[in-house]
Amino acid sequence: MLADKDRIFTNIYGFQDWRLAGALARGQWNGTKAIIEKGHDWIINEIKNSGLRGRGGAGFPTGLKWSFMPKADPRPSYLVVNADESEPGSCKDREIMRHDPHHLIEGCLIAAFAMRARTCFIYVRGEFIREREHLQAAVDEAYAAKLIGKNNVHGWDLDIVVHHGAGAYICGEETALLESLEGKKGQPRLKPPFPANSGLYGSPTTVNNVESIAVVPEILRRGATWFAGLGKPNNTGTKLFQISGHVERPCVVEEEMGIPLRELLEKHAGGVRGGWGNLLTVIPGGSSMPCISEADCQTLTMDFDALSKLKSGLGTAAVIVMDKSTDIIKAFARIAYFYKHESCGQCTPCREGVAWQWRILERMAKGQAEKREIDLLFDVTKQIEGHTICAFGEGAVWPVQGFLRNFRNVIEERIDQRIASETRQAAE
Repeated sequence: MLADKDRIFTNIYGFQDWRLAGALARGQWNGTKAIIEKGHDWIINEIKNSGLRGRGGAGFPTGLKWSFMPKADPRPSYLVVNADESEPGSCKDREIMRHDPHHLIEGCLIAAFAMRARTCFIYVRGEFIREREHLQAAVDEAYAAKLIGKNNVHGWDLDIVVHHGAGAYICGEETALLESLEGKKGQPRLKPPFPANSGLYGSPTTVNNVESIAVVPEILRRGATWFAGLGKPNNTGTKLFQISGHVERPCVVEEEMGIPLRELLEKHAGGVRGGWGNLLTVIPGGSSMPCISEADCQTLTMDFDALSKLKSGLGTAAVIVMDKSTDIIKAFARIAYFYKHESCGQCTPCREGVAWQWRILERMAKGQAEKREIDLLFDVTKQIEGHTICAFGEGAVWPVQGFLRNFRNVIEERIDQRIASETRQAAE
């Protein structure tokens, strides 16, 4: 387990003051000017050496992403923070903004300096009201204390704009987010060009997740070696895990990367409801990640590489636990409905395919499908995957693929039950 001395988010539960006075008492904004004085390249290299990977789902190396920004470009550069936390099961970024917003604001200043950006936009999910209010109040405090803004005490002018979205899942995709920021319909852009070359308003832009930015100041204060010494190789540092579903105590907790799933659930969430033997499956990283079989859960460690080997992903580390009382077909039909509802409709394979998979899963839940449709459904998911402008298509079909891999027998049994029932009724 993670030692208390290594925790970055010390007010994640909101027991202490979230405002500037409380943040200063917890060591935030300590030595920020000294960090900035070490220069753009030093900060980027230190983040590279820490091994920090993006905490928004993709797990791309953060320092490497920052290094893509041009160093001498006449256009303005922008940092955009993705706080559109719409993934079902994910609830970590809202806790940072609500209870520890100065972590994020200080991180914005340092990251913006590293990438030579003078303006930062924080795009907040439409449903986040109290979170936006806390974040805006904290930004106002930082301006008043001359921590950010023009001629601030740190020597790098930075304006931070808190932008409130309208509640569209697709705006969590970085280029759809940029379109929305520009006042357009939130639909993904074609890549290339990538945002580092042509992003917000056609200028160099980096989009990072809230948690990715919020951990930066503490990494630089304690050193890359400290952060790299936590977790596992290629999966370093700490991570905010969000545990929900059939556990005794749903929670958000900071732990080391690579912690065993069973230890995570039993130490922090009170274990699976009804005991570990009652576990049916786990979705490890938010609803768009493929589920993990009960057998694989026995030895699973929570990191990017271990989950990739199981054809799943860490995602946002939103752990959704399902016990044996779950109607697993209905559960995944409900997930499929969410993605059908949230598709922006720009790509035909996604627009038509996700609706089709939801309809067939509804029929499977009632036992009304035919067994041949199981393979047909899997084939449809493959026609969507890799054939869309953005990764929404993959996120919509991966949960269905994982479900079909692990629970095909449940679908077949329900179909058999329906056939047996019809046969009995006909005989009577």
